[in-house]
Order: sequence, then structure tokens, then C-alpha cells
Amino acid sequence: MNYAELHCLSDFSFQRGATSASRLFERAKRVGYSTLAITDECTMAGIVRAQEASKKHGVPLIVGNELNLECGTKLMVLVESKAGYTRLCELITHGRRVSEKGTYRLTRADVADGLPGCLVLWVSGKGAAAGDAHWMHHTFGDRAWLPVELHRQGDDDQRLNELTSLAHAGGLPMVATGGVHMDIRIHKQHQLSTKGLRHGSPIFPSA
Repeated sequence: MNYAELHCLSDFSFQRGATSASRLFERAKRVGYSTLAITDECTMAGIVRAQEASKKHGVPLIVGNELNLECGTKLMVLVESKAGYTRLCELITHGRRVSEKGTYRLTRADVADGLPGCLVLWVSGKGAAAGDAHWMHHTFGDRAWLPVELHRQGDDDQRLNELTSLAHAGGLPMVATGGVHMDIRIHKQHQLSTKGLRHGSPIFPSA
């Protein structure tokens, strides 16, 4: 199976990811993934451990980050080169510096240079507009992709149709991703519990 997971959060995404990088790479090796991207939210804190796990299990690492812009746009930024790594680190530092401790703030203006040296995936929510797809293409050009994450929630066909329309509207290539938050299903309850704490609710109904 030649599948690379491009959207995966470790436990360094506080109260979101439920599994260590070591377990994630161990599982990726076991199921035959060719590559694993670690895309923790606006942090590089877990990348050293991810790199160690990558070497241990023989699964190549893609360095990335998930970034939620102030306007509601969610991006996954994947590093292609040393210049891209430097640019992503600068962006994270800026977002953290202009906000209160433990949070970050980024706007579309902060990524207006197109993030050279990076691939950028737009994680579109339900009801996303074609205008956002046009912005992605205009800002990031042929380095902009549209991830498709279908989690068997009963509306997969409708969701796929929506994503296909957005991809056509913006001229964005579609790519399969999983939005991984844990290594095995038995850890789902832990992930939901930590996410519930993050949102101030003792019970959170969905991942």
C-alpha cells in the first residue's frame, strides 16, 4: 500500500491528540504506510520525538503543522525544504508572539507570501465557499491541495460531492487524508475526554 498520511496530530497537540509519536509511527509501520506527517497545531515541540520515532520504525517523517487562521480558515502546512521549515517556524513564532501565552493568532495576511518551500492543504469545513478555494489557489498556486477526509458518519457521499465542487472551483488537486488523532480505536475515549476538557464539557460526542 503506497499511502502517506498527511494529517496526523500527536499528544503535543494539547487536549486534541491522544497518542505519542512513537505509537503513531509504530502503528504506521504495522499497517504499511509509506510516510507519516506530524501536523500538530501551531507547534514544533513534538518534532524531535517524531523524528526519533521515524528513524526507529523506518517510516519517513513529513514535518508539518495545522494552523487555524483568525477568519476560520484551517490550513495544514507541510514542509518541502529547509527554506520551508524556516518559514513555518517564523510563522509559528509570530503567531505565538502576538497572542496570549498558550494561544496564537494568525491571519490571511500572515501567509500572503504563499509560504515558499511548503505545501498547503485547506481543511474546508461544511458550507465552505468557492471564494475560499479561489483564495487558496491565488495565494499558494500549484502548492495548494484540498484534503478529503471521510469518517463514515453517514453523509460521506454528500461531503465528497461538496469537496469535489470546491476542488473544481479553485483548481485544487484532491488528496486523501485521515485527520488522525490516535493510533488505535481503543484510545478514542481518551481522545474524546481530553477534547471535552478543552471545550469545557465533560462529554464530547464526536472526534
